Amino acid sequence: MRLFKALICAILFLVVGAPITAHAKYHVYHQRSSALHKGSLRNLNNSKVHYVKVPKQYYHVSNTDDEHTIKAERGTKVTFRTRYLLPLPGKNGQRWGNPQSIAMNGKHYMYIVYCPTNLHNKGRIVRFNIKKLDAMGIQLHPQQLKNAYHKHHGKYSKTQKQIHKYIKVGPIFTTGHGQSLAYNWKNHGLYMWRDKEKAPRIPVSNWGYIQHIKASTLRPDYAIRFRLHSHGVSVPGGHDLTFDRSGNAYFWSFPGWGAYIFKGKIHHKSVHFRLTHQVLKHLPGTRIQSMGYNPVRKRLLMLSDASIASFPAKKLNGHGHLTNNSFEWTQFGPKREFEGIAYDGSSRGNLLVNHCPEVLQANHSY
Repeated sequence: MRLFKALICAILFLVVGAPITAHAKYHVYHQRSSALHKGSLRNLNNSKVHYVKVPKQYYHVSNTDDEHTIKAERGTKVTFRTRYLLPLPGKNGQRWGNPQSIAMNGKHYMYIVYCPTNLHNKGRIVRFNIKKLDAMGIQLHPQQLKNAYHKHHGKYSKTQKQIHKYIKVGPIFTTGHGQSLAYNWKNHGLYMWRDKEKAPRIPVSNWGYIQHIKASTLRPDYAIRFRLHSHGVSVPGGHDLTFDRSGNAYFWSFPGWGAYIFKGKIHHKSVHFRLTHQVLKHLPGTRIQSMGYNPVRKRLLMLSDASIASFPAKKLNGHGHLTNNSFEWTQFGPKREFEGIAYDGSSRGNLLVNHCPEVLQANHSY
């Protein structure tokens, strides 16, 4: 039988002129026990954080080839400046205009999740070799990356072809909303929720799914299915995710009466989260967009549109030791859609924004 299969593959290779590859296996592990532990809760009046309403209409930049700045208007001062103008359109005319999340594994790779609006609950991951792109001087000429797939007189230039070598495009798969791709600094893995929605912010079911992304293929190779319920609390799963250097996983949600912070571990076949004991009275804004972790300052960041709040991760240990003074908060302008923040090992955040997809970097530690 093996000889027969080998013969068939050899014949097909001769006919079509390409090797035959099998589809990668995808396994779902079913966790029987609840993935959530809930202890006693206390309310925290984190009044340093101010609620920023989602705008009626997002700001659209007028010249997409220009470099941009996003400055603080209130709170902790910081300015984000363009680091990368992302390709638009993508390879072979693919729709890369709706990025949903960003992850970085240090200074080598940057991963962007794209979820085209016409593909409900589906998207792809694109990997950028920022080490090579930076060596080319892309940060000095970010429009070269943006226009990487624009042909001139029907052809690509030598520079464009070089850029193409440093971009790997993954296949379409079920992402859900897609705003949760995260890099685990401890085991060097990529993970994301598969948070399928019937409509915006309305989950398909109360099951939670965490997908592990295989770095070589940029598609999930396994997932863990579980429930987050404990003592009357039931959470359908998260929409954001981040990791610290010890491999602790975090996400935040808003059930209607304050911000809940979850902390846990993601193993190969199981997931365990605990609802940390402090319920935050003040959210940074209307939409839960992302969560990030600054590996140098060791702070967790909660992102809403044009609004970022942060606090020390260690203050969640035990029963929690957060106070109002633990928080930093910034309101930004103009009103662009904040999709995610990632770190390349330094303390300067890299902010992914939509409506002219780009990555902007903080001008100092933030």
